[in-house]
Amino acid sequence: MLNAEYDRTQVAKYLIWTFALAWIVQIVAAYLYRCVDRMAGQLVVAAMMFVPTLGVLLSGAKLNGMGWKPNIRKNIRTILIAWFAPAVLTAVGAALYFLIFPAHFDMSGGYVADSAGRMILEQMEEQSISYPTYVLISAIAGVTYAPLINTFVALGEEIGWRGFLYPRLKAGFGRRKGWLLGGVIWGAWHWPLIWLIGYEYGAAVGNAAGYAGFPVVGMLLFCVVTVGWGVLHDWLYEKSGSIWVPALLHGSINAAATLPLTVCLTDTGSARLLGPAPMGIVAGLPFLAAAAVLLLRAGKE
Repeated sequence: MLNAEYDRTQVAKYLIWTFALAWIVQIVAAYLYRCVDRMAGQLVVAAMMFVPTLGVLLSGAKLNGMGWKPNIRKNIRTILIAWFAPAVLTAVGAALYFLIFPAHFDMSGGYVADSAGRMILEQMEEQSISYPTYVLISAIAGVTYAPLINTFVALGEEIGWRGFLYPRLKAGFGRRKGWLLGGVIWGAWHWPLIWLIGYEYGAAVGNAAGYAGFPVVGMLLFCVVTVGWGVLHDWLYEKSGSIWVPALLHGSINAAATLPLTVCLTDTGSARLLGPAPMGIVAGLPFLAAAAVLLLRAGKE
């Protein structure tokens, strides 16, 4: 489906199903997260990633033609970019953030204690594992096997966004507008979580202090981020012709994105809108700059 026709009715069906089902799931996940158990809520959010695939099927489209063969030899360059570029760009963005806010750098483990429970830190002490060692192990995992494992979950979204929606939006509105519109849609798909549990910028990521303009500012900012990420995902999809490559990029971003939070103070307030994770506007500059270059080139083609 790299080259698909724009069918307004089918796209509308896809969006209705995908948003309706995902927003119901997000409400359930938020309830579990706030009132029952955080881990249960996180598992439901992970399962939500398969909703876009379900949306494709419910819209009447088929899954063939999305590039199911990875073609590793042919795509070695795009695979390497998808696997390792997110870690590099995330590290550069985090470094930029901590240059601006050096006092926010923290190795006490506050974020881990807040997100997974202080017992994790206690278990590390019992096993004589220092927190810096834990961070190093997490970083190594984030650039080695974690992206590959995450790929299989991220595929659930990529089938819907890059495999189905983006080709149709580009066919109907042109490449640049298709990328922009697709990114906004992708970001809006997450809005209930941003509103209900502070996904990406609030309590869900160790920022119970909240931020200015909650939750609307977070909703809008995340759309800016997903526009940038969407451009990078779809560009790799176009280059590779395989749905596995953007799924790998998605998995790599998910693996790297939270690493800067493990070395940052919690409750940084509105500064969380800036970083240190790449969802922030400052820490996300390397991703956004790369996407901007591709958008400018798309306008000249």
